[in-house]
Amino acid sequence: MPAIDILIALLTIAFGAFGFVAPRYTASALDLAPTDSTMGLSELRAGSGGLFVALGVWCLLAGAPACFALGIAYFGAGAGRALSILLDRPPLKKALVFLAFEWPPAAYLIWVHWP
Repeated sequence: MPAIDILIALLTIAFGAFGFVAPRYTASALDLAPTDSTMGLSELRAGSGGLFVALGVWCLLAGAPACFALGIAYFGAGAGRALSILLDRPPLKKALVFLAFEWPPAAYLIWVHWP
């Protein structure tokens, strides 16, 4: 497995670990406000945490097909982020930093692992 694949998988696991074990920190970093329910924390642990940890681990175990799928996932995340930049007007600098962690890995993983 190429070193860059391993690096992207490990970064995916690391970013996912924040959502998985520290959802309150993740919520703060994402400018998400708490409510009376803890359902948001559950969603962060699942969608921003466990999902990305599992995707990264699967890439390390399965190789190219999983890396391609991770590229598609990052492409989708970046597409949502780009649409949000246009429609929601989030803090631009922060949104572009997040986008920089989504589309470049997506482009690489899709290009290199195209079936």
